[in-house]
Amino acid sequence: MIELLELTAGEQVLDLGCGTGMNFPLLQDQVGPNGRIVGIDRSADMLAQARKKATRQGWDNVILIQADATALDPAEISAQITRAGGQALSDAALTTYALSLMQPWQDAWTHMRMLTAEQARLGVLDMQRPTGASSVLTPLARIACWMGGADIDAHPWTALERDCTDVRTASARGGHLQVRAGVKPSDAATSHN
Repeated sequence: MIELLELTAGEQVLDLGCGTGMNFPLLQDQVGPNGRIVGIDRSADMLAQARKKATRQGWDNVILIQADATALDPAEISAQITRAGGQALSDAALTTYALSLMQPWQDAWTHMRMLTAEQARLGVLDMQRPTGASSVLTPLARIACWMGGADIDAHPWTALERDCTDVRTASARGGHLQVRAGVKPSDAATSHN
């Protein structure tokens, strides 16, 4: 998904539901030291691990914010980002295995879009039931999602397909992992929430 976002050096990217910062090394490779990574997660423990990772690597361009993506105030989050040295709206945003954990995930998606600039690139990576020959693995996939608290039937990438242009798709592990990346249209061109 990070490749599909086509990030460039110096850009700011938002990682919604960043957890321990597992995407940060790949994002750093793309945006470089002059770019910014904004990680938002509701878990203080996960953000503490992400902060340790950034400190160990010497990444002083990482901004971490504790907030529930379904209930945050985008204006307040933008203000926090600018106070920390970032720009109010990000050039790109992604969410990895996170929306299916959130209820209602649609609110988190709306907030993610509100925290990005017009023409920002957006990406969603999440899970569904395996398809085709891999459908025999559906019971295992359901158990794994249930144990992790994810809704395997949420299909949050459908919101990206609805709300973005230039949508690109990919899948892996027998269709279990679904990837979507697209471009946020200008505010005047869309009325979806």
